[in-house]
Amino acid sequence: MRGVEQVPWLYDLGLAFLEATGLGGWRKWLVGLDGRAARVLDLGCGTGRNLPTLAARATTVIGADPCIDSLRRARRREPRALLVRARAEALPFRDGAFDVVASGLVLCSVDDPPAALAEVRRVMTPGATLRLLEHVRSTHRWQARLQDLAQPAWTWFTGGCRPNRETEAAVIAAGFAIEPGSRRARGSMRRMVASAREGET
Repeated sequence: MRGVEQVPWLYDLGLAFLEATGLGGWRKWLVGLDGRAARVLDLGCGTGRNLPTLAARATTVIGADPCIDSLRRARRREPRALLVRARAEALPFRDGAFDVVASGLVLCSVDDPPAALAEVRRVMTPGATLRLLEHVRSTHRWQARLQDLAQPAWTWFTGGCRPNRETEAAVIAAGFAIEPGSRRARGSMRRMVASAREGET
């Protein structure tokens, strides 16, 4: 059985509900480029919900996702975007290819977050930014325990999502610096802008 994340119509239905009940503002922030970006990677683009806005604001937008069915739906949603079937841990792009990498609810589902973040750093130009929207392990012990208990079944049901990942810590460990003014937290949700720390590879 494929998980929800690999069934495009079901995934879109769930996200539409979440966006109507609060996630929409967070997604709007995620794609809120300031007009300076020429080349943008939508990492884990899924069914392409970010692509129309990104394509209207950047010179080149590439969406990458491992699920071919999701990419087909993304193609219908935004024909201007270039779409590539790829895993975050093995991006088929040259070093320094992108000015902005947008990652929305992706790092919870990749198999190897350190490898994925290393690839993101590799394909970013010097001074590029990583815009992140993620849910993370709760800072409340009892909620984190519930996430741990739910994780195996939830990962199977969704097709990859791990609700108990400490993604923000993983981003820092991968050599990124989070811009303090960009960070917002609400419950287990986080949004932030990060850039590669100088002198680290």
